[in-house]
Amino acid sequence: MPERALVVIPTYNEAVNLPQILPQVLEQDPRLEVLIVDDNSPDGTGRMADEMARGNPRVHVLHREGKLGLGTAYITGFKWALKEGYDFIFEMDADFSHDPRHLKEFLTAIQDADIVLGSRYLSGKVTIVNWPMSRLMLSYFANVYARWFTGVRIWDLTGGFKCFRRRVLEAIDLSQVGSNGYAFQIEMSVRAWRKGFKIREIPIVFVDRTEGQSKMNRAIVREAVWKVPRLRLMAWFGRI
Repeated sequence: MPERALVVIPTYNEAVNLPQILPQVLEQDPRLEVLIVDDNSPDGTGRMADEMARGNPRVHVLHREGKLGLGTAYITGFKWALKEGYDFIFEMDADFSHDPRHLKEFLTAIQDADIVLGSRYLSGKVTIVNWPMSRLMLSYFANVYARWFTGVRIWDLTGGFKCFRRRVLEAIDLSQVGSNGYAFQIEMSVRAWRKGFKIREIPIVFVDRTEGQSKMNRAIVREAVWKVPRLRLMAWFGRI
């Protein structure tokens, strides 16, 4: 039976980007399918996703009642993917900050790993385009902070372009994942690392969105600041 791969894409007001990115994702490999998890976007992203799904059996859509956060959107998508029997499950943004052309590299790398992370900082080399210096420095040192506290030797713990083997998501108690912003990315990697799964990073070029509005805000940053030490304490007490 051929391997099946699902790209989970959370959306909130991505009506401009969605019709452009979906075809580019699907053309990378015939094994790839897409699940849109839409948070009741006021701009009609969900309706647009439904229309695209009706014309293509490789496109699937889940609707949520409101803007409930990135982490819970991915958890919803992961649970659906496990139920439907996919072998590889991706996280990917809808705004082209994650280039669909990297998907082929992920599918190659996952053959020798349990998780593949698209890294913007691999070996200390920064591969980010169009970010202001303030945001770049915040992101870079957030990763230094997360590595120091958690002990996970990954260059880009906060990155959101990932591929999991299904056995990783089956081994993690998804109902216990408590982060909902960008700390979600750190928590998933820490939980997988603690369970002994093989994590591999590959370099990606991250390009800041040109259409739509960034979802980054101060609450997301604050969550990451307090969540990282809490993850270390949870690890000490065998809670993860």
